[in-house]
Amino acid sequence: MKQKLFSKDFTLVVIGQIISLFGNAMIRFALPLYLLNLTGSSTLYGTVTACAFIPAILLSPIGGIVADRVNKRNIMVILDFFTAAVIIAFSLLMNEVNLIVLVTITLMLLYGIASAYQPSVQASIPVLISQDNFMAANSVINTISSFASLIGPVLGGILYSAYGLEPILLVCAVCFIISAVMEIFIKIPFKRQALDGSILKMARTDFAKSICFIRKEKPIIEKVLLVICGINLFLSAMIIVAMPYLITEVLNLDAVQANRFYGFAEGTLAMGGLIGGIGSGIFANKLVIKKSGNLVIACTLCVFPIGFALILFSSGVINYVVITVCCFAIMVFSTIFTVQMMSFIQRETPQDLIGKVIAVILTVSMCAQPLGNVLYGVLFEICKGYEYVVVLFSSVVSSIIAINARNIFKKL
Repeated sequence: MKQKLFSKDFTLVVIGQIISLFGNAMIRFALPLYLLNLTGSSTLYGTVTACAFIPAILLSPIGGIVADRVNKRNIMVILDFFTAAVIIAFSLLMNEVNLIVLVTITLMLLYGIASAYQPSVQASIPVLISQDNFMAANSVINTISSFASLIGPVLGGILYSAYGLEPILLVCAVCFIISAVMEIFIKIPFKRQALDGSILKMARTDFAKSICFIRKEKPIIEKVLLVICGINLFLSAMIIVAMPYLITEVLNLDAVQANRFYGFAEGTLAMGGLIGGIGSGIFANKLVIKKSGNLVIACTLCVFPIGFALILFSSGVINYVVITVCCFAIMVFSTIFTVQMMSFIQRETPQDLIGKVIAVILTVSMCAQPLGNVLYGVLFEICKGYEYVVVLFSSVVSSIIAINARNIFKKL
């Protein structure tokens, strides 16, 4: 008998994700924009967002190890309560200390918490859902993430442009508290693993075991990881830095209008993720791993029009529309690719290694992100007035990576 997808516990996980990710999307939208409005510097913006990834890189493997050894529900509850505490602390300190330092530290904490949290969510799917429903369950989780990311920035852009940062902080803190309380009632099957020595020794052993599995037993996962790293370094990082910088600092738009437009652009980006998530669930049986490289190529081809538009058009509105539409398409294709890869990894990985393997993949792929953020922050600063050069550089390098990715997946 086929197990149903929306059991009580999986439904609670999904609802908790909706609330938690909504708050996450709003705060991650507002704080970097607040910093960019204060300084107007793409270099500082890129550097600060790069610093935010450092604890994420360090904590992700720990999150995976803990996810396999501790009740996943408890991890979710504790981290949501802690996130609410971080936001409340920021609210109390924002008028007392250096804001650049405070924003940097807060973003570092938020990214670190999220990276420790996500392996628990992904590792809970195989114990709550039958294997037949893995693709559908991952599609639901990605769709929820995209839906929250859609509503969060749009509402955040409206609130921020009208009232400033304070109401956003309040809404986000409440979201995380509600999510934590709801997650208390989730029952996730948990089998305690035997303790073998100190925590440090177990962490080292678990991490080594997952690396060995990726490199020797399933080398295709290693190749997937290299593709993700390359795309994160040369494409994702460019989008992360370019969207707020181009819309709020480069395009010919009024300051208040630019902040609101950026919120809508982030919402459109999330809409692409939402459609990609829904599409990957609807067409789950038709998505073939051998053809997944075509999705990466489609992502890179969508970058070229942004560079050409910056060359051809002086109108801020026209460039804004081109940027938004192209980033929307990129998110559709990249989300389908992500769902495909996550389902593939979950199927190929033993249950006692899932949390650790996912954590290794998130950790290694995230290492490329801060490097890319710093790179593009500096490049946009150097190429002021010629921002199209940076965009076209990204599109060409990303296309080379995408072609190699297609050749790798074709051999499966």
